[in-house]
Amino acid sequence: MEAATVVRDLHFGESPCAGPDGALYVSDFYAREVLRIDPSTWRARPCLSVPGQPSGMGWLPDGRMLVVSMRDRRLLRREPDGSVVTHADLGEVTTGAANDMWVDAAGRAWVGDFGFDFYGLLERDPGSDPLFGPGTDPPTASITRVDTDGTVTTVADGLRFPNGTTQLSDGTLAVAETVGGCLTAFTPDADGGLTDRRIWADLSASGVDGGRLLPDGIAGDGEDRIWVSDPTAGGAVLVEAGGRVRETVRTSQPCFAVGMLASGAVVCCTAATSSPTIAAVRRTGRIEVAA
Repeated sequence: MEAATVVRDLHFGESPCAGPDGALYVSDFYAREVLRIDPSTWRARPCLSVPGQPSGMGWLPDGRMLVVSMRDRRLLRREPDGSVVTHADLGEVTTGAANDMWVDAAGRAWVGDFGFDFYGLLERDPGSDPLFGPGTDPPTASITRVDTDGTVTTVADGLRFPNGTTQLSDGTLAVAETVGGCLTAFTPDADGGLTDRRIWADLSASGVDGGRLLPDGIAGDGEDRIWVSDPTAGGAVLVEAGGRVRETVRTSQPCFAVGMLASGAVVCCTAATSSPTIAAVRRTGRIEVAA
């Protein structure tokens, strides 16, 4: 499938997801805001300012929005009156920036972090590539569970840049390990721990062009398969357990996140580059959709 561009002029879109109101919500990292997009018109409007840089989002069972604030490592909550409060402080349990997130049906948030000071390294050497540059070997990182009362608990560590996260029908929590080139699965237990860690999909030959896929954002398709963004080749692939590709979406430029609407449309967040030194000053970000 070929995706069509429906929204232009973002800095860097991430974490696309359908809200309880049926709208599409997207974090624009370097505009420091969350966008609400009407899927009937594709009109995008800012709905929340996040000075600390927004990333993953989700909703509590009562409809209140949760949003990761990356740079100050907080999980924010928007109240019914529109005010924004700190749902949880992640500073003591995360390293580097907080990142993507999944909020489950019980309202528990599962948050990944970078594992190292990515932005600090770039500030000191703007031309470097702290993730994939020559000789780089970034430290591993963790998954933090945030309960509905704001309690934070580290539930997994040793992940190679945990990124997009989703959940399957049997409760399996799947996490994209970007540097690891795989989707890793866990089984949540009754107490909220993560057990039975295993490779759910080896993506060494699952890319849009058949090469290695370094996954960024992911999204379940409702049938226990997972859409995985392919930042290298430009597009997204639908994979089943093991990594076999069942469907492919091609985009006009690199794809860094993927989501799904209730209509079944596949939503891709694309940009010319993920480099903050470029994306923060140029608006190459797009929303591309395949139906």
